[in-house]
Amino acid sequence: MESLQLPLGDDDAQAPLAERLRPRTLAEVIGQQHLLGPGKPLRVAFESGRLHSMILWGPPGVGKTTLARLMTDGFDAQFIQISAVLGGVKDIREAVERAQVAQGTGKRTVVFVDEVHRFNKAQQDAFLPHVESGLFTFIGATTENPSFEVNSALLSRATVHVLKSLTDEDMTQLLQRARDLLGAPPLTEAARDRLIGYADGDARRLLNAYENLVRMADSKADTIDESQLERSLGEQLRRYDKGGEQFYDTISALHKAVRGSDPDAALYWFVRMLDGGVDPRYASRRLVRMASEDIGLADPRALRMALDAAETYERLGSPEGELALAQAVVFLAMAPKSNAVYTAYNTVRAFIAKDGTRPVPLHLRNAPTKLMKDLDYGRDYRYAHDEPGGFAAGENYWPDKLVPQRFYQPVERGLELKIGERLQELRRLNDEARERSTEGDKRKNR
Repeated sequence: MESLQLPLGDDDAQAPLAERLRPRTLAEVIGQQHLLGPGKPLRVAFESGRLHSMILWGPPGVGKTTLARLMTDGFDAQFIQISAVLGGVKDIREAVERAQVAQGTGKRTVVFVDEVHRFNKAQQDAFLPHVESGLFTFIGATTENPSFEVNSALLSRATVHVLKSLTDEDMTQLLQRARDLLGAPPLTEAARDRLIGYADGDARRLLNAYENLVRMADSKADTIDESQLERSLGEQLRRYDKGGEQFYDTISALHKAVRGSDPDAALYWFVRMLDGGVDPRYASRRLVRMASEDIGLADPRALRMALDAAETYERLGSPEGELALAQAVVFLAMAPKSNAVYTAYNTVRAFIAKDGTRPVPLHLRNAPTKLMKDLDYGRDYRYAHDEPGGFAAGENYWPDKLVPQRFYQPVERGLELKIGERLQELRRLNDEARERSTEGDKRKNR
């Protein structure tokens, strides 16, 4: 990366640090090398001169607006920005009129819609004819999954590029640029790591916090340490320390309280996480994992409950959506527990890694062509639905010469109690059918 050297006028010097450090060229962009590296999609678009409509999807503070501006500048186009939070159809009409004027002078236009997911269907549809006619290039930015929040018609006319949170290395590089610009004392290693953890991959959050920290720091100090950081951020920082030991300890406590079926303790640790500043989306992902790892088939509703809570939060945001997550926490804590599927899955992975790759038996192979049928693909396969009780007793679904294994052992709790009873019955039918088959083979060989 090239170092950032900005000519600052009086107005620039008064701008927020995040704006003053906004990259002016692609070489100054930190992160997103999966899109901007050699041969990558946005780099190719710049180099080929082919600007296309797109949706930039990623968390806050990763450069969505910056990339839109850089692309506009790189193609010498007119840049029109609309906020979907504050704007509406009137702003779209004005953008269309300005694009038409620019088109008359031979100048291209980029219409950038920030938080495009907040536009309703009618507002999103208003872009379609103008994107199709080529009047302007549409760039939308969103923090939400565009497949859920953006109309399929508009989505089909735009390429989705996924932006990633900045890594700790990216954030360290950004802090160095900020320090060079401000001429500030260096951060101690502990203060730097804690500040980067607080920012959680959000460059804007990092720079805003750092600017405030430098403003409040002792000008005579040789370094800026954790105590100064805590005075600067106060309640924002708390004791939660994203990425530090306490962060993971709190997550562990929540998981163990849910596993231990203590809804009160689970709620306590969940709210501690929120109070400490965790992204509720992260908490929702942890709940989904708990539903699979610690409850599983003892109560399959748990997974659906966790997914529904995550979706509800996406729709409502904070603080309303947090209640749905709390509801899921209590449900998961009270649900019967089983790690049988989790244990079986890990056992199978270990078994396959050690056992190697075995060919699929002929009777289990698909035979979509005549040649495959001639080679006996699918021959002698027993269609379970045509068998008594819908179960082909004695059929072998394992690779040849591999002794059938028993990985899944359901617990005697919740729905798995019934599953276990059913599994025992099926295994009994299999054993009896295989015994009959063995006896029949013996009689044939006499």
